Amino acid sequence: MDSKPSVSPDPRPAYLPEREHQRVKILVAGPMGVGKTTAIKTLSQIPTLHTEEVMTDAAVGTDDLSLAGLRDKKTTTVGIDFGRLTLPGDRIVLYLHGTPGQRRFLPLWEGIAYGALGALVLADTRRLDESFEVMDLIEERGLPYAVAVNIFPDSPDYDLEIVRSKLDLHPDTPLVTCDAREMNSSLNALIELTAHSISSVGVGVGAS
Repeated sequence: MDSKPSVSPDPRPAYLPEREHQRVKILVAGPMGVGKTTAIKTLSQIPTLHTEEVMTDAAVGTDDLSLAGLRDKKTTTVGIDFGRLTLPGDRIVLYLHGTPGQRRFLPLWEGIAYGALGALVLADTRRLDESFEVMDLIEERGLPYAVAVNIFPDSPDYDLEIVRSKLDLHPDTPLVTCDAREMNSSLNALIELTAHSISSVGVGVGAS
């Protein structure tokens, strides 16, 4: 989706909190073109790292750009996206790692996923079936995850319970909507994931 500046009422600090805090690695995952890079740009308090490259004819037959939301896509992430965010309260600092959406990057994906507490899976209601491959990879690693339906202008407006059924999500898996371009919306999705992940793995918040 096209990115627009994220508006926050207060300037967000780029430094780590001085008080004791827990540093947590979080994956931002999902199929190609679902808004992972945009979400990390929106959320990060530091300049973000991106490894986007222009798509070439080599992608023909590998990436299906005829799918809804991908017809005008010109670039794709071939490595990682990275950003950092301190949650309200200064007790948890999230290190956000965006993962490539294509299975051919699986060896890289496995390396990025090592040590992660959980994953925020972005989904697009225009092509929900594209989310299964990513969720399977996350479940195979035993990572807790939350699903955030990224809102696009032409996305079908499904009730969340319908989306939960279509994605065959466990009742305890958080499911929310978000706009990856907007700070508060993306932050709410991330907080849902963080609370779910900490609860699932029993991690306490202590000193870094």
